[in-house]
Amino acid sequence: MSEASRREVRAGLEPCLARLWRYALILSRARDTADDLVQATCLRAIERADQFDPGTRLDRWLFAILRSIWLNEIRARKIREGGGFVDADDALSIDGAHAIETNILAGQVLKEIGRLPEAQRETVLLVYAEGYSYAEAAGALGIPIGTVMSRLATARSALANLK
Repeated sequence: MSEASRREVRAGLEPCLARLWRYALILSRARDTADDLVQATCLRAIERADQFDPGTRLDRWLFAILRSIWLNEIRARKIREGGGFVDADDALSIDGAHAIETNILAGQVLKEIGRLPEAQRETVLLVYAEGYSYAEAAGALGIPIGTVMSRLATARSALANLK
């Protein structure tokens, strides 16, 4: 079973990198920190590939690892409030494929999401960007499903004023 786990983890890492980076960026609000979190996640996943159950959702396992690393980092460094934020405009790339209006709106939405408390930001990302069900998000965050629903309702209220 451990060889199958290692193969599945190694094969599945690359397709998850962009999603892991988005999640890390939402948590940390800093590109360099997001890069470090993804790198640490990949390293830990490879080191602990024997702990992965083949046939289960690798992305869910990787998100849990990333979140654990982030929480450990917060505890260790006691990150100061307001430091290391990434400007939402910098996070967007204009590749000509999307209309300028879409990028402007996306920038506004990212800025508003960035203003939400961390618990709401990560819940919004997991449910709306990554497609987790409420139950899956609750499991990943280690909270009751009612708390997920409450966080999303509060975040939606805060974002409702965006025009």
